[in-house]
Amino acid sequence: MKDIYTLGIESSCDETSVAVVKNGREILSNVIDTQIPIHEKYGGVVPEIASRNHIEAISRVTKKALEEANISLEQIDAVTPTYGPGLVGALLVGLSYAKALSFAINKPLVGVNHIQGHIAANYITYKELEPPFLCMMMSGGNTQIIHVKDYTEFEVLGKTRDDAIGEAFDKVARVVGLGYPGGPKVDKLAKEGKPTIELPKTHFENMDFSFSGIKTAVINLHHKNPEINKADLCASFEKTITEILIENIKKAMKVTGMKTIALAGGVSANIFIRKAFLDLGQIQDDKEKQENQIQNDIKIYMPDLKLCTDNAGMIASAGYYNYMQGKRDALDLNAIPNLKL
Repeated sequence: MKDIYTLGIESSCDETSVAVVKNGREILSNVIDTQIPIHEKYGGVVPEIASRNHIEAISRVTKKALEEANISLEQIDAVTPTYGPGLVGALLVGLSYAKALSFAINKPLVGVNHIQGHIAANYITYKELEPPFLCMMMSGGNTQIIHVKDYTEFEVLGKTRDDAIGEAFDKVARVVGLGYPGGPKVDKLAKEGKPTIELPKTHFENMDFSFSGIKTAVINLHHKNPEINKADLCASFEKTITEILIENIKKAMKVTGMKTIALAGGVSANIFIRKAFLDLGQIQDDKEKQENQIQNDIKIYMPDLKLCTDNAGMIASAGYYNYMQGKRDALDLNAIPNLKL
């Protein structure tokens, strides 16, 4: 069988990334040009600045990705850009470049949903992983429990009704004075604290999430008591939010009977959350197993840390599976900032 090479292009937020992936699983190159130092001084991503920097970087990053993969444009089988969700201006840069490239080399254009890309990061890390499985999708813009039925077939079982989990981390970081990007900084400070502060949890009958309550509670506690131990506050926030994730993934396992769970998205790089999910796969307490109807043969998958955040390798992987399913897009494909899975 002929090897298939996909050229992934990712520009949905503040990373300009281009990658070459072989047969959906093997990364030949994955070049990431990050804008974090640029946006740090603004306390978050400024869309206009992000778009301008994508324009400046895209050609250079593409050239470097092809060089590192030791492959020519003629050998590429499909050009697979992210077309949503994300910042519309940023998306348009990568998508427009991909369309021009597709036209110039006369190779198919295959648009990729950014969320599908995050799921596919697991296929690169674990060559043996195949659907079906449950995915706990956690990023700056999304929090979802997804039943991955096949490589291109998904059912969203639960989603956030307000803030995404990454957004909540960023807002908490801003309030306690840690700056941007918030997730890694909260995670780091939490290691120095103890989770001794009680914070609220929002429960639903279904598998939906709500993080606005816990975020507001942290903000109010800090405002009322500026001298509060920030490490303890971060540790308590991280522990409570992780408990919410675990409660809902247990519900999903009961409903679907699935015992294979993959993490995805930038927040899946959080060390505390990763450990909590690994512990879920090693339940030893018979009473707990009985109560939750869960055996301890749960399999937990989580992408390499470098594949958790936005990168084109995961986009090229998802693009491969779309391509193999026969998906082709016309050159009038548009960016969809609020694209659903």
